[in-house]
Amino acid sequence: MGLEEIIRTAKGELEADLVIKNAQIINVFSEEIYESDVAIKDGIIAGISKDYRGKEELDIKGKFLSPSFIDGHVHIESSMLLPSEFAKMVVPSGITTVIADPHEIANIIGLHGISFMREASKNLPLDVYMMLPSCVPATDCETSGFELNSYDLSLLIDSPWVLGIAEMMNFLGVINSDSQVLSKLKLGLQKGKRVDGHAPYLSGKDLCAYVSAGISSDHECTTAKEAIEKLRNGMYIMIREGSAAKDLNALIPFIQKYPTRKCMFVTDDRYPLNLKEHINAMVKKAVQAGLSPVNAIQMASINTAEYFGIKNLGAIAPSYKADMLILDNLTDFKPETVIKNGKIAAKNGEMVTDCKNKNLSSLRGTVNIRWIEGDELKIKAQSNRVKVIEVIPNQLVTKSVEGNIIVKNGYAESNLEEDILKMLVIERHKASGNIGKGFVKGFGIKSGAIASTVAHDSHNLIVIGTNDNDMFKAVKELVKSQGGKVIVKDGEVIAKLELPVAGLMSDEDAQTVIKKSQELKTGEKLIGCKLNEPFMTMAFLSLSVIPELKLTDKGLFDVNNNKFISLFVQN
Repeated sequence: MGLEEIIRTAKGELEADLVIKNAQIINVFSEEIYESDVAIKDGIIAGISKDYRGKEELDIKGKFLSPSFIDGHVHIESSMLLPSEFAKMVVPSGITTVIADPHEIANIIGLHGISFMREASKNLPLDVYMMLPSCVPATDCETSGFELNSYDLSLLIDSPWVLGIAEMMNFLGVINSDSQVLSKLKLGLQKGKRVDGHAPYLSGKDLCAYVSAGISSDHECTTAKEAIEKLRNGMYIMIREGSAAKDLNALIPFIQKYPTRKCMFVTDDRYPLNLKEHINAMVKKAVQAGLSPVNAIQMASINTAEYFGIKNLGAIAPSYKADMLILDNLTDFKPETVIKNGKIAAKNGEMVTDCKNKNLSSLRGTVNIRWIEGDELKIKAQSNRVKVIEVIPNQLVTKSVEGNIIVKNGYAESNLEEDILKMLVIERHKASGNIGKGFVKGFGIKSGAIASTVAHDSHNLIVIGTNDNDMFKAVKELVKSQGGKVIVKDGEVIAKLELPVAGLMSDEDAQTVIKKSQELKTGEKLIGCKLNEPFMTMAFLSLSVIPELKLTDKGLFDVNNNKFISLFVQN
Protein backbone atom coordinates (compact mmCIF):
# COMPACT_ATOMS: atom_id res chain seq x y z
CA MET A 1 0.00 0.00 0.00
CA GLY A 2 1.41 3.37 -1.00
CA LEU A 3 0.64 6.15 1.46
CA GLU A 4 1.13 8.76 -1.21
CA GLU A 5 -1.45 7.05 -3.42
CA ILE A 6 -3.95 7.01 -0.55
CA ILE A 7 -3.42 10.75 0.00
CA ARG A 8 -3.74 11.58 -3.69
CA THR A 9 -6.89 9.47 -3.93
CA ALA A 10 -8.35 11.29 -0.92
CA LYS A 11 -7.63 14.61 -2.69
CA GLY A 12 -9.35 13.35 -5.83
CA GLU A 13 -6.20 13.39 -7.93
CA LEU A 14 -6.19 9.61 -8.46
CA GLU A 15 -9.03 7.24 -9.28
CA ALA A 16 -10.18 5.17 -6.36
CA ASP A 17 -10.38 1.40 -6.69
CA LEU A 18 -14.01 1.56 -5.60
CA VAL A 19 -16.39 4.42 -4.90
CA ILE A 20 -19.60 3.74 -3.02
CA LYS A 21 -22.02 6.46 -4.03
CA ASN A 22 -25.11 7.93 -2.36
CA ALA A 23 -24.60 6.11 0.91
CA GLN A 24 -26.35 6.94 4.16
CA ILE A 25 -23.19 6.73 6.26
CA ILE A 26 -23.49 5.58 9.86
CA ASN A 27 -20.85 7.58 11.68
CA VAL A 28 -19.94 5.95 15.01
CA PHE A 29 -17.81 8.94 16.04
CA SER A 30 -20.29 11.79 15.63
CA GLU A 31 -23.27 9.47 16.22
CA GLU A 32 -25.15 10.66 13.16
CA ILE A 33 -26.25 9.42 9.76
CA TYR A 34 -25.70 11.52 6.65
CA GLU A 35 -25.37 11.04 2.90
CA SER A 36 -22.03 11.04 1.08
CA ASP A 37 -19.74 8.95 -1.13
CA VAL A 38 -16.86 6.78 0.05
CA ALA A 39 -13.62 6.32 -1.91
CA ILE A 40 -11.55 3.17 -1.31
CA LYS A 41 -7.94 2.59 -2.30
CA ASP A 42 -5.90 -0.55 -1.57
CA GLY A 43 -8.51 -1.77 0.91
CA ILE A 44 -8.42 1.50 2.88
CA ILE A 45 -11.02 4.27 3.05
CA ALA A 46 -9.27 7.21 1.41
CA GLY A 47 -11.99 9.80 1.65
CA ILE A 48 -15.63 10.63 2.28
CA SER A 49 -17.00 13.29 -0.01
CA LYS A 50 -19.03 13.78 -3.15
CA ASP A 51 -17.64 13.57 -6.68
CA TYR A 52 -14.95 10.92 -6.26
CA ARG A 53 -14.07 8.89 -9.36
CA GLY A 54 -13.45 5.15 -9.20
CA LYS A 55 -12.37 2.29 -11.43
CA GLU A 56 -15.51 0.72 -10.08
CA GLU A 57 -18.48 2.69 -8.82
CA LEU A 58 -21.34 1.27 -6.79
CA ASP A 59 -24.44 3.43 -6.39
CA ILE A 60 -26.35 2.16 -3.37
CA LYS A 61 -29.09 4.78 -3.79
CA GLY A 62 -29.55 5.91 -0.24
CA LYS A 63 -29.06 2.59 1.48
CA PHE A 64 -27.15 2.56 4.77
CA LEU A 65 -23.40 2.04 4.97
CA SER A 66 -22.23 0.70 8.31
CA PRO A 67 -18.86 -0.39 9.65
CA SER A 68 -18.79 -4.17 9.63
CA PHE A 69 -19.21 -6.05 12.87
CA ILE A 70 -16.65 -7.48 15.30
CA ASP A 71 -17.18 -10.39 17.67
CA GLY A 72 -15.22 -9.40 20.76
CA HIS A 73 -14.92 -12.83 22.36
CA VAL A 74 -15.45 -16.16 20.66
CA HIS A 75 -14.16 -19.70 20.86
CA ILE A 76 -14.15 -20.81 17.23
CA GLU A 77 -13.73 -24.42 18.34
CA SER A 78 -17.19 -24.28 19.94
CA SER A 79 -18.72 -23.92 16.47
CA MET A 80 -17.30 -27.40 15.78
CA LEU A 81 -16.04 -25.98 12.48
CA LEU A 82 -12.56 -25.30 11.19
CA PRO A 83 -11.94 -21.54 10.81
CA SER A 84 -12.51 -21.61 7.04
CA GLU A 85 -15.98 -23.11 7.48
CA PHE A 86 -16.68 -20.79 10.42
CA ALA A 87 -15.87 -17.83 8.15
CA LYS A 88 -18.32 -19.08 5.52
CA MET A 89 -21.06 -18.97 8.09
CA VAL A 90 -20.40 -15.66 9.84
CA VAL A 91 -19.10 -13.31 7.14
CA PRO A 92 -22.46 -13.08 5.32
CA SER A 93 -24.02 -11.92 8.60
CA GLY A 94 -21.70 -8.93 8.67
CA ILE A 95 -18.77 -10.22 10.75
CA THR A 96 -15.36 -9.43 9.26
CA THR A 97 -13.26 -9.57 12.43
CA VAL A 98 -13.28 -11.82 15.49
CA ILE A 99 -11.19 -11.88 18.63
CA ALA A 100 -10.77 -15.57 19.27
CA ASP A 101 -9.67 -17.33 22.42
CA PRO A 102 -8.21 -20.73 21.37
CA HIS A 103 -8.61 -21.85 24.95
CA GLU A 104 -10.43 -25.07 24.07
CA ILE A 105 -7.83 -26.60 21.78
CA ALA A 106 -4.99 -25.29 23.97
CA ASN A 107 -6.36 -27.31 26.88
CA ILE A 108 -5.93 -30.39 24.72
CA ILE A 109 -2.66 -29.88 22.81
CA GLY A 110 -1.20 -26.64 24.15
CA LEU A 111 0.85 -24.29 21.96
CA HIS A 112 0.49 -26.69 19.06
CA GLY A 113 -3.26 -26.11 19.22
CA ILE A 114 -2.86 -22.32 19.18
CA SER A 115 -0.49 -22.55 16.21
CA PHE A 116 -2.91 -24.84 14.42
CA MET A 117 -5.75 -22.34 14.83
CA ARG A 118 -3.52 -19.49 13.69
CA GLU A 119 -2.48 -21.32 10.52
CA ALA A 120 -6.06 -22.42 9.86
CA SER A 121 -7.21 -18.77 10.09
CA LYS A 122 -4.85 -17.36 7.48
CA ASN A 123 -5.91 -16.09 4.04
CA LEU A 124 -9.62 -15.90 4.91
CA PRO A 125 -12.07 -13.00 4.32
CA LEU A 126 -12.20 -12.82 8.11
CA ASP A 127 -9.56 -11.28 10.36
CA VAL A 128 -8.91 -13.57 13.32
CA TYR A 129 -7.05 -11.95 16.18
CA MET A 130 -6.30 -14.02 19.27
CA MET A 131 -6.09 -13.65 23.01
CA LEU A 132 -3.69 -16.08 24.67
CA PRO A 133 -5.46 -18.54 26.97
CA SER A 134 -4.81 -17.65 30.60
CA CYS A 135 -6.23 -20.75 32.23
CA VAL A 136 -4.83 -23.91 30.70
CA PRO A 137 -6.00 -25.70 32.69
CA ALA A 138 -8.72 -23.54 34.24
CA THR A 139 -7.92 -25.01 37.65
CA ASP A 140 -6.13 -28.03 39.07
CA CYS A 141 -9.53 -29.54 39.88
CA GLU A 142 -9.65 -31.34 36.54
CA THR A 143 -7.21 -33.14 34.24
CA SER A 144 -6.40 -31.30 31.03
CA GLY A 145 -4.26 -32.42 28.14
CA PHE A 146 -1.78 -29.60 28.60
CA GLU A 147 -0.58 -26.86 30.90
CA LEU A 148 0.52 -23.43 29.73
CA ASN A 149 2.53 -21.18 32.04
CA SER A 150 3.59 -17.56 31.59
CA TYR A 151 6.81 -18.60 29.85
CA ASP A 152 4.83 -20.56 27.25
CA LEU A 153 2.62 -17.54 26.63
CA SER A 154 5.64 -15.24 26.39
CA LEU A 155 6.69 -17.07 23.23
CA LEU A 156 3.62 -15.65 21.42
CA ILE A 157 2.71 -12.44 23.26
CA ASP A 158 4.65 -10.17 20.87
CA SER A 159 2.92 -11.52 17.76
CA PRO A 160 0.87 -8.79 16.03
CA TRP A 161 -2.14 -11.10 15.86
CA VAL A 162 -2.11 -11.51 19.65
CA LEU A 163 -4.05 -8.77 21.44
CA GLY A 164 -3.51 -9.85 25.01
CA ILE A 165 -4.36 -12.39 27.69
CA ALA A 166 -7.73 -14.09 27.43
CA GLU A 167 -10.43 -14.44 30.06
CA MET A 168 -8.95 -14.92 33.52
CA MET A 169 -11.36 -17.48 34.91
CA ASN A 170 -9.34 -18.19 38.01
CA PHE A 171 -10.67 -15.17 39.88
CA LEU A 172 -9.81 -16.78 43.21
CA GLY A 173 -6.20 -17.04 42.06
CA VAL A 174 -6.25 -13.33 41.23
CA ILE A 175 -7.75 -12.02 44.44
CA ASN A 176 -5.54 -14.33 46.50
CA SER A 177 -2.41 -13.19 44.61
CA ASP A 178 -1.42 -16.59 43.27
CA SER A 179 2.06 -16.05 41.83
CA GLN A 180 1.50 -18.13 38.68
CA VAL A 181 -1.78 -16.36 37.91
CA LEU A 182 -0.25 -12.92 38.45
CA SER A 183 2.72 -13.73 36.21
CA LYS A 184 0.31 -14.22 33.30
CA LEU A 185 -1.47 -10.94 34.03
CA LYS A 186 1.84 -9.08 34.21
CA LEU A 187 2.92 -10.56 30.88
CA GLY A 188 0.00 -8.93 29.10
CA LEU A 189 0.04 -5.66 31.02
CA GLN A 190 3.78 -5.11 30.60
CA LYS A 191 3.33 -5.46 26.85
CA GLY A 192 0.54 -2.87 26.90
CA LYS A 193 -2.05 -5.44 25.89
CA ARG A 194 -5.49 -6.21 27.25
CA VAL A 195 -6.35 -8.76 29.90
CA ASP A 196 -9.93 -10.02 29.64
CA GLY A 197 -11.95 -11.08 32.64
CA HIS A 198 -14.34 -13.84 33.57
CA ALA A 199 -15.85 -13.19 36.99
CA PRO A 200 -19.45 -14.34 37.44
CA TYR A 201 -21.12 -12.87 40.54
CA LEU A 202 -17.88 -11.28 41.78
CA SER A 203 -18.79 -8.18 43.78
CA GLY A 204 -17.70 -5.71 46.43
CA LYS A 205 -14.10 -5.66 47.58
CA ASP A 206 -13.32 -8.93 45.79
CA LEU A 207 -14.36 -7.30 42.51
CA CYS A 208 -12.18 -4.28 43.32
CA ALA A 209 -9.25 -6.61 43.94
CA TYR A 210 -9.88 -8.38 40.64
CA VAL A 211 -10.05 -5.13 38.65
CA SER A 212 -7.04 -3.68 40.47
CA ALA A 213 -4.97 -6.49 38.95
CA GLY A 214 -5.43 -4.86 35.53
CA ILE A 215 -8.32 -6.98 34.25
CA SER A 216 -10.52 -4.72 32.17
CA SER A 217 -13.55 -6.61 30.83
CA ASP A 218 -16.13 -9.21 31.73
CA HIS A 219 -18.56 -11.29 29.67
CA GLU A 220 -20.25 -13.08 32.57
CA CYS A 221 -22.79 -10.45 33.65
CA THR A 222 -26.23 -12.03 33.88
CA THR A 223 -28.10 -9.17 35.59
CA ALA A 224 -28.24 -5.41 35.11
CA LYS A 225 -27.13 -4.96 38.73
CA GLU A 226 -23.97 -6.96 38.10
CA ALA A 227 -23.18 -5.05 34.91
CA ILE A 228 -23.70 -1.68 36.62
CA GLU A 229 -21.29 -2.52 39.42
CA LYS A 230 -18.63 -3.70 37.00
CA LEU A 231 -19.08 -0.63 34.78
CA ARG A 232 -18.73 1.61 37.84
CA ASN A 233 -15.44 -0.13 38.53
CA GLY A 234 -14.21 0.77 35.06
CA MET A 235 -14.72 -2.57 33.34
CA TYR A 236 -15.83 -2.95 29.75
CA ILE A 237 -19.01 -5.01 29.59
CA MET A 238 -19.07 -7.76 26.97
CA ILE A 239 -22.72 -8.62 26.44
CA ARG A 240 -22.97 -12.27 25.49
CA GLU A 241 -25.48 -14.11 23.37
CA GLY A 242 -24.29 -17.66 22.77
CA SER A 243 -26.15 -20.87 22.01
CA ALA A 244 -26.64 -21.66 25.69
CA ALA A 245 -25.75 -18.51 27.62
CA LYS A 246 -28.08 -15.70 26.52
CA ASP A 247 -27.58 -12.54 28.57
CA LEU A 248 -28.78 -9.73 26.28
CA ASN A 249 -32.41 -9.72 27.44
CA ALA A 250 -31.34 -9.54 31.07
CA LEU A 251 -28.95 -6.66 30.32
CA ILE A 252 -31.33 -4.56 28.21
CA PRO A 253 -32.33 -2.43 31.25
CA PHE A 254 -28.62 -1.74 31.71
CA ILE A 255 -27.96 -0.55 28.16
CA GLN A 256 -31.20 1.46 28.16
CA LYS A 257 -30.11 3.50 31.19
CA TYR A 258 -26.31 3.63 31.11
CA PRO A 259 -23.77 4.85 28.52
CA THR A 260 -22.83 2.12 26.06
CA ARG A 261 -19.41 3.23 24.83
CA LYS A 262 -17.79 0.73 27.21
CA CYS A 263 -20.09 -2.07 26.04
CA MET A 264 -19.65 -4.56 23.21
CA PHE A 265 -21.33 -7.63 21.77
CA VAL A 266 -19.81 -11.12 21.95
CA THR A 267 -21.01 -14.65 21.27
CA ASP A 268 -18.52 -16.74 23.28
CA ASP A 269 -19.83 -20.19 22.24
CA ARG A 270 -22.17 -20.84 19.32
CA TYR A 271 -23.21 -23.85 17.30
CA PRO A 272 -23.38 -23.82 13.47
CA LEU A 273 -27.18 -23.64 13.57
CA ASN A 274 -26.86 -20.28 15.35
CA LEU A 275 -24.09 -18.74 13.25
CA LYS A 276 -26.07 -17.33 10.32
CA GLU A 277 -27.61 -14.77 12.65
CA HIS A 278 -24.66 -13.50 14.64
CA ILE A 279 -23.74 -10.08 16.07
CA ASN A 280 -26.27 -8.53 13.65
CA ALA A 281 -29.08 -10.29 15.53
CA MET A 282 -27.85 -8.73 18.78
CA VAL A 283 -27.83 -5.29 17.16
CA LYS A 284 -31.39 -5.90 15.99
CA LYS A 285 -32.57 -6.97 19.45
CA ALA A 286 -30.93 -3.96 21.11
CA VAL A 287 -32.62 -1.57 18.65
CA GLN A 288 -35.97 -3.27 19.21
CA ALA A 289 -35.46 -2.60 22.92
CA GLY A 290 -35.11 1.11 22.24
CA LEU A 291 -31.38 1.64 21.74
CA SER A 292 -30.54 3.93 18.84
CA PRO A 293 -29.22 2.13 15.74
CA VAL A 294 -25.99 4.13 15.89
CA ASN A 295 -25.32 3.20 19.52
CA ALA A 296 -26.09 -0.45 18.81
CA ILE A 297 -23.71 -0.43 15.84
CA GLN A 298 -21.04 1.22 18.00
CA MET A 299 -21.29 -1.75 20.37
CA ALA A 300 -20.77 -4.06 17.41
CA SER A 301 -17.83 -2.19 15.89
CA ILE A 302 -15.82 0.78 17.18
CA ASN A 303 -16.25 0.00 20.89
CA THR A 304 -14.71 -3.42 20.38
CA ALA A 305 -11.91 -2.19 18.14
CA GLU A 306 -10.94 0.60 20.53
CA TYR A 307 -11.03 -1.69 23.57
CA PHE A 308 -8.60 -4.13 21.98
CA GLY A 309 -6.43 -1.40 20.51
CA ILE A 310 -7.02 -2.43 16.90
CA LYS A 311 -6.22 0.76 15.06
CA ASN A 312 -8.11 1.94 12.01
CA LEU A 313 -10.94 -0.57 12.39
CA GLY A 314 -14.59 -0.28 13.32
CA ALA A 315 -15.58 2.99 11.66
CA ILE A 316 -16.14 4.64 8.30
CA ALA A 317 -13.50 7.35 8.17
CA PRO A 318 -10.33 8.16 6.20
CA SER A 319 -7.42 5.76 6.93
CA TYR A 320 -9.78 3.11 8.31
CA LYS A 321 -9.93 -0.36 6.86
CA ALA A 322 -12.67 -0.67 4.24
CA ASP A 323 -14.67 -3.28 6.14
CA MET A 324 -18.28 -2.20 5.66
CA LEU A 325 -21.85 -3.37 5.31
CA ILE A 326 -24.58 -2.20 2.99
CA LEU A 327 -27.91 -2.38 4.85
CA ASP A 328 -31.35 -1.97 3.30
CA ASN A 329 -32.77 -0.72 6.59
CA LEU A 330 -32.02 -0.25 10.26
CA THR A 331 -34.54 -2.77 11.52
CA ASP A 332 -33.45 -6.29 10.53
CA PHE A 333 -29.68 -5.59 10.08
CA LYS A 334 -29.26 -8.33 7.51
CA PRO A 335 -26.47 -7.10 5.21
CA GLU A 336 -27.25 -6.91 1.54
CA THR A 337 -23.51 -6.70 0.89
CA VAL A 338 -20.44 -7.35 3.05
CA ILE A 339 -17.27 -5.54 1.99
CA LYS A 340 -13.94 -6.81 3.30
CA ASN A 341 -10.71 -4.91 2.57
CA GLY A 342 -12.55 -2.90 -0.05
CA LYS A 343 -13.87 -5.94 -1.95
CA ILE A 344 -17.23 -7.64 -1.87
CA ALA A 345 -16.99 -10.78 0.26
CA ALA A 346 -20.67 -11.71 0.60
CA LYS A 347 -23.95 -10.71 -0.96
CA ASN A 348 -27.52 -11.47 0.07
CA GLY A 349 -26.46 -13.94 2.72
CA GLU A 350 -24.00 -15.89 0.56
CA MET A 351 -20.23 -15.82 0.20
CA VAL A 352 -18.90 -14.61 -3.13
CA THR A 353 -15.23 -15.07 -2.31
CA ASP A 354 -13.11 -18.11 -1.51
CA CYS A 355 -12.78 -19.36 2.07
CA LYS A 356 -10.42 -22.23 1.44
CA ASN A 357 -7.40 -22.71 3.66
CA LYS A 358 -4.98 -24.94 1.81
CA ASN A 359 -2.26 -27.22 3.19
CA LEU A 360 -3.75 -27.43 6.67
CA SER A 361 -1.68 -29.66 8.95
CA SER A 362 -3.25 -32.64 10.67
CA LEU A 363 -3.41 -33.26 14.42
CA ARG A 364 -2.79 -36.40 16.43
CA GLY A 365 -5.64 -38.37 17.98
CA THR A 366 -6.66 -36.89 21.32
CA VAL A 367 -9.20 -39.33 22.81
CA ASN A 368 -6.98 -41.51 24.98
CA ILE A 369 -9.07 -43.41 27.51
CA ARG A 370 -7.86 -46.26 29.70
CA TRP A 371 -9.53 -49.51 28.65
CA ILE A 372 -12.88 -49.94 30.37
CA GLU A 373 -15.26 -52.90 30.41
CA GLY A 374 -18.36 -51.12 31.68
CA ASP A 375 -18.39 -51.92 35.38
CA GLU A 376 -16.13 -48.91 35.94
CA LEU A 377 -19.14 -46.71 35.25
CA LYS A 378 -21.11 -48.00 38.23
CA ILE A 379 -21.57 -45.93 41.38
CA LYS A 380 -21.55 -47.87 44.67
CA ALA A 381 -24.39 -46.50 46.77
CA GLN A 382 -23.69 -45.11 50.24
CA SER A 383 -27.26 -43.87 50.71
CA ASN A 384 -30.29 -43.14 48.55
CA ARG A 385 -29.81 -39.37 48.74
CA VAL A 386 -27.21 -37.42 46.80
CA LYS A 387 -26.03 -33.91 46.02
CA VAL A 388 -27.29 -33.00 42.55
CA ILE A 389 -26.21 -30.48 39.92
CA GLU A 390 -29.36 -28.65 38.84
CA VAL A 391 -29.10 -26.85 35.51
CA ILE A 392 -30.58 -23.40 34.93
CA PRO A 393 -31.88 -23.07 31.34
CA ASN A 394 -29.89 -20.62 29.18
CA GLN A 395 -27.26 -20.06 31.88
CA LEU A 396 -23.87 -21.55 32.71
CA VAL A 397 -24.31 -21.30 36.45
CA THR A 398 -25.92 -24.25 38.22
CA LYS A 399 -27.64 -24.89 41.54
CA SER A 400 -26.50 -27.30 44.21
CA VAL A 401 -29.50 -29.30 45.43
CA GLU A 402 -30.21 -32.64 47.04
CA GLY A 403 -32.32 -35.45 45.61
CA ASN A 404 -33.22 -39.12 45.83
CA ILE A 405 -31.71 -41.74 43.53
CA ILE A 406 -32.66 -45.35 42.87
CA VAL A 407 -30.51 -48.02 44.54
CA LYS A 408 -30.37 -51.41 42.80
CA ASN A 409 -28.09 -54.26 43.89
CA GLY A 410 -26.08 -51.80 45.94
CA TYR A 411 -25.49 -49.32 43.07
CA ALA A 412 -26.82 -45.79 42.58
CA GLU A 413 -28.93 -45.30 39.44
CA SER A 414 -30.95 -42.55 37.79
CA ASN A 415 -34.33 -41.53 39.21
CA LEU A 416 -36.38 -40.71 36.11
CA GLU A 417 -39.47 -39.67 38.06
CA GLU A 418 -37.53 -36.84 39.69
CA ASP A 419 -35.44 -36.16 36.55
CA ILE A 420 -32.19 -37.03 38.35
CA LEU A 421 -29.81 -38.58 35.84
CA LYS A 422 -26.47 -40.27 36.22
CA MET A 423 -23.51 -38.27 34.92
CA LEU A 424 -19.89 -39.29 34.35
CA VAL A 425 -16.78 -37.34 33.39
CA ILE A 426 -14.07 -39.64 31.96
CA GLU A 427 -10.50 -38.38 31.62
CA ARG A 428 -9.50 -38.62 27.94
CA HIS A 429 -6.02 -37.11 27.60
CA LYS A 430 -3.59 -39.29 29.55
CA ALA A 431 -5.51 -42.56 30.00
CA SER A 432 -5.34 -42.03 33.76
CA GLY A 433 -8.53 -43.94 34.42
CA ASN A 434 -10.08 -41.01 36.33
CA ILE A 435 -13.89 -41.07 36.25
CA GLY A 436 -15.89 -38.40 38.08
CA LYS A 437 -19.32 -39.67 39.09
CA GLY A 438 -22.43 -37.69 39.94
CA PHE A 439 -26.02 -36.79 39.15
CA VAL A 440 -27.70 -33.95 37.27
CA LYS A 441 -31.22 -32.56 37.23
CA GLY A 442 -33.03 -30.63 34.51
CA PHE A 443 -32.38 -32.53 31.27
CA GLY A 444 -35.66 -34.45 31.27
CA ILE A 445 -34.19 -37.43 29.41
CA LYS A 446 -36.53 -40.43 29.66
CA SER A 447 -34.42 -43.08 27.91
CA GLY A 448 -30.93 -43.59 26.50
CA ALA A 449 -27.80 -41.47 26.89
CA ILE A 450 -25.95 -38.51 25.42
CA ALA A 451 -22.17 -38.11 25.38
CA SER A 452 -19.60 -35.63 24.11
CA THR A 453 -15.87 -34.88 24.08
CA VAL A 454 -16.71 -31.17 24.23
CA ALA A 455 -16.69 -30.39 27.96
CA HIS A 456 -15.26 -27.06 29.06
CA ASP A 457 -12.54 -26.44 29.70
CA SER A 458 -10.42 -29.55 29.81
CA HIS A 459 -12.72 -31.37 27.41
CA ASN A 460 -12.81 -34.73 29.04
CA LEU A 461 -15.48 -37.14 27.86
CA ILE A 462 -18.82 -36.42 29.50
CA VAL A 463 -21.87 -38.69 29.41
CA ILE A 464 -25.37 -38.39 30.89
CA GLY A 465 -27.91 -41.19 30.74
CA THR A 466 -30.72 -43.24 32.16
CA ASN A 467 -28.87 -46.57 32.18
CA ASP A 468 -25.32 -47.96 32.17
CA ASN A 469 -25.62 -49.95 28.93
CA ASP A 470 -26.51 -46.96 26.78
CA MET A 471 -23.92 -44.80 28.54
CA PHE A 472 -21.19 -47.39 27.91
CA LYS A 473 -22.23 -47.68 24.26
CA ALA A 474 -22.01 -43.89 23.88
CA VAL A 475 -18.51 -43.82 25.37
CA LYS A 476 -17.27 -46.54 23.02
CA GLU A 477 -18.66 -44.70 20.00
CA LEU A 478 -16.73 -41.55 20.82
CA VAL A 479 -13.50 -43.46 21.34
CA LYS A 480 -13.93 -45.04 17.89
CA SER A 481 -14.49 -41.69 16.16
CA GLN A 482 -11.78 -39.92 18.22
CA GLY A 483 -14.29 -37.42 19.48
CA GLY A 484 -17.73 -36.06 18.82
CA LYS A 485 -21.29 -36.01 20.11
CA VAL A 486 -23.59 -39.00 20.19
CA ILE A 487 -27.07 -40.06 21.28
CA VAL A 488 -27.79 -43.71 22.10
CA LYS A 489 -31.20 -45.26 22.74
CA ASP A 490 -31.86 -48.93 23.55
CA GLY A 491 -28.33 -49.88 22.56
CA GLU A 492 -28.50 -48.17 19.15
CA VAL A 493 -26.81 -44.99 17.95
CA ILE A 494 -29.64 -42.72 16.76
CA ALA A 495 -27.51 -39.65 16.01
CA LYS A 496 -23.81 -38.86 15.89
CA LEU A 497 -21.53 -35.99 14.92
CA GLU A 498 -17.87 -36.97 14.57
CA LEU A 499 -15.34 -34.37 15.77
CA PRO A 500 -11.91 -35.88 15.05
CA VAL A 501 -9.98 -32.58 15.15
CA ALA A 502 -8.89 -32.53 18.81
CA GLY A 503 -12.26 -34.00 19.72
CA LEU A 504 -13.68 -30.51 19.17
CA MET A 505 -14.05 -29.81 15.46
CA SER A 506 -15.24 -31.57 12.36
CA ASP A 507 -13.09 -31.96 9.25
CA GLU A 508 -16.23 -31.73 7.10
CA ASP A 509 -17.99 -28.72 5.60
CA ALA A 510 -20.46 -26.57 7.51
CA GLN A 511 -23.53 -27.97 5.78
CA THR A 512 -22.59 -31.52 6.76
CA VAL A 513 -22.04 -30.44 10.35
CA ILE A 514 -25.39 -28.63 10.32
CA LYS A 515 -27.14 -31.71 8.93
CA LYS A 516 -25.68 -33.94 11.63
CA SER A 517 -26.42 -31.30 14.26
CA GLN A 518 -30.05 -31.32 13.16
CA GLU A 519 -30.07 -35.10 13.50
CA LEU A 520 -28.81 -34.63 17.05
CA LYS A 521 -31.67 -32.19 17.68
CA THR A 522 -34.14 -34.80 16.48
CA GLY A 523 -32.47 -37.43 18.64
CA GLU A 524 -32.69 -35.18 21.71
CA LYS A 525 -36.46 -35.13 21.39
CA LEU A 526 -36.64 -38.90 20.80
CA ILE A 527 -35.07 -39.53 24.20
CA GLY A 528 -37.34 -36.96 25.87
CA CYS A 529 -34.81 -34.20 26.53
CA LYS A 530 -36.50 -30.92 27.43
CA LEU A 531 -33.52 -28.55 27.15
CA ASN A 532 -33.08 -26.45 24.00
CA GLU A 533 -29.31 -26.99 23.88
CA PRO A 534 -28.50 -30.04 26.02
CA PHE A 535 -25.04 -30.60 24.53
CA MET A 536 -24.02 -26.99 25.12
CA THR A 537 -25.43 -27.12 28.65
CA MET A 538 -23.68 -30.42 29.31
CA ALA A 539 -20.41 -28.98 28.03
CA PHE A 540 -20.25 -26.57 30.97
CA LEU A 541 -21.21 -29.00 33.73
CA SER A 542 -17.55 -29.86 34.30
CA LEU A 543 -16.27 -26.28 34.34
CA SER A 544 -15.16 -25.85 37.93
CA VAL A 545 -14.89 -22.05 37.88
CA ILE A 546 -18.59 -21.27 37.41
CA PRO A 547 -20.87 -21.68 40.48
CA GLU A 548 -22.39 -23.56 42.16
CA LEU A 549 -21.77 -27.28 41.71
CA LYS A 550 -19.78 -29.02 38.94
CA LEU A 551 -18.38 -32.47 38.19
CA THR A 552 -14.84 -33.03 36.91
CA ASP A 553 -12.89 -36.23 36.28
CA LYS A 554 -11.61 -35.84 39.84
CA GLY A 555 -15.01 -35.68 41.50
CA LEU A 556 -17.88 -33.43 42.59
CA PHE A 557 -16.72 -29.85 43.11
CA ASP A 558 -18.34 -27.13 45.21
CA VAL A 559 -17.31 -23.97 43.35
CA ASN A 560 -18.57 -21.53 45.98
CA ASN A 561 -16.43 -23.13 48.68
CA ASN A 562 -13.61 -24.19 46.35
CA LYS A 563 -13.48 -27.83 47.45
CA PHE A 564 -14.40 -31.36 46.44
CA ILE A 565 -17.35 -32.78 48.30
CA SER A 566 -18.94 -36.18 48.84
CA LEU A 567 -21.63 -37.20 46.38
CA PHE A 568 -23.79 -38.90 49.00
CA VAL A 569 -25.83 -37.28 51.73
CA GLN A 570 -25.77 -39.46 54.81
CA ASN A 571 -29.23 -40.19 56.23
